[in-house]
Amino acid sequence: MTEALSQALMFPMPRAAGCPFDPPPELSRRSEQEPVSRVRLWDGSSAWMVTRYADVRALLTDARISVDVAEPGFPHTNAVSKARDAQMKTLMQMDAPEHTTHRRRLTADFMVKKIEALRPTIQRIVDGLIDDLLAGPNPADLVEAFALPVPSLVICELLGVPYADRAFFQRVAGELVMDEGDPAHAMAASEELNAYLEELVDRKSAEPGDDVLSRLAVEQYRTGAMTRREIATMGQLLLVAGHDTTANMIALGTAVLLAHPRQLSAIRDAGDPAVVAGAVEELLRYLSITHTEARRVAREDLVIGGQPIRKGEGIIAVKSTANRDPAAFSDPDALDVHRNARHHVAFGYGAHQCLGQPLARVELQVVFGTLFRRIPTLAPAVPQEDLTFKPNAVFYGLRDLPVTW
Repeated sequence: MTEALSQALMFPMPRAAGCPFDPPPELSRRSEQEPVSRVRLWDGSSAWMVTRYADVRALLTDARISVDVAEPGFPHTNAVSKARDAQMKTLMQMDAPEHTTHRRRLTADFMVKKIEALRPTIQRIVDGLIDDLLAGPNPADLVEAFALPVPSLVICELLGVPYADRAFFQRVAGELVMDEGDPAHAMAASEELNAYLEELVDRKSAEPGDDVLSRLAVEQYRTGAMTRREIATMGQLLLVAGHDTTANMIALGTAVLLAHPRQLSAIRDAGDPAVVAGAVEELLRYLSITHTEARRVAREDLVIGGQPIRKGEGIIAVKSTANRDPAAFSDPDALDVHRNARHHVAFGYGAHQCLGQPLARVELQVVFGTLFRRIPTLAPAVPQEDLTFKPNAVFYGLRDLPVTW
């Protein structure tokens, strides 16, 4: 190990006490002073960390880098992540042309027009859960009562997964997105969820409905284009990512707005849906919840931000600091719901940007456009320093959010 590498800091890096919504201070320092630098990983290997907005966007559209986790040098962030990536190959681990083929099979289900047609359904779900929240105990845990059920109900509706089974898939999904503990335990959870989804594919093939899994069962499984396991793996990605990411954004977004009452008022009092839509983009930029960032490996020698990177070296594109880059966003550490932040990279960039971003946007627009209007006195039930966050998960979030009204 070289002296420079032995002195390199470990990735991921801890956030500062009292600043739970900001990137780790060392990430911010690197972005300012060493925008492309080395970090050490859990297994003693190293990777290049790219922190500035322009460099991250250039990197994520560069055909010379790969998302294939089997490539030597790919930067796994821990043992659980490595085992999970090795067992479950999804769109996130595929390069073109394989990625292009598989993504095309889902594109129609997540087109903006189709997702917009779900807005009345999402509104009914949100209103119903707020009704239940107001009728229940006060104070309440907003994560359990609202932030988690909203995207769970929506993704179940879209995929055709029975919501009655939510306790099961939320449990195994929770085990899959935690980057700590025993890798064998996480892999057992993955197998458990895959077995459930394979059986569901069989049922959808026999009696199809109007949902994504039914369509895949009829168009892909019946025709032999995809196996049950391939569809189940695709379903697992959509199910886990489709509810865990949005649940964390709802809880974190609510917590940060409660800590910024003027910004909250601007959303609550907005008569124009465009104001709420813009506020959602700013929350996505400001929070950037993908804790493990975008990880890649170089397939050829290249130069990023003036730094030569050799074939086979791992690369971590840091979206959280890219979204706080003053070259891309003025006063980037301030939360400003009136900012035009649509060019953020919270959903990634390029061919691998999040397929479900239209759904996430509509869900968050309905949630933040409704929650504070329906409950104008919503307030934290505990001090911010007593909140418990999830620093060792794929997606950063809150374990609970006690609120009162």
